[in-house]
Amino acid sequence: LRSQLGRARGLGSAKEGVAHWWAQRLTALALVPLTLWFVASMVPLTGAGYVAVRAWLGDPVVAVLMVLLIGVTFHHSQLGLQVVIEDYVHGAAGKFVALIAVKYGSVLLAIAAAFAVLKVAFG
Repeated sequence: LRSQLGRARGLGSAKEGVAHWWAQRLTALALVPLTLWFVASMVPLTGAGYVAVRAWLGDPVVAVLMVLLIGVTFHHSQLGLQVVIEDYVHGAAGKFVALIAVKYGSVLLAIAAAFAVLKVAFG
């Protein structure tokens, strides 16, 4: 015996979709120059040995850009996987577990990759 307005009330926006959308677009925008820089930097290093790559990565600007690329890449992928999980995983428990696994997995992998870059860069 509820009106249509009464049934619809409380089912509106969660007020966080726009922030997620903007974060996804901004990380994608940041990835364009970072990826172009990475590809342009890797072309001259084709066939180079560990010593040459370590010397290249030893430059502080290069190390910072690599860590930035890693962080933005994993954040962007986490945002995209979150959307896929929210759209296609229907059980509440499975959705919750998958979202937590993606978030923690992204953070752990980003930390491991950044640590590897810094270890090579600084010895």
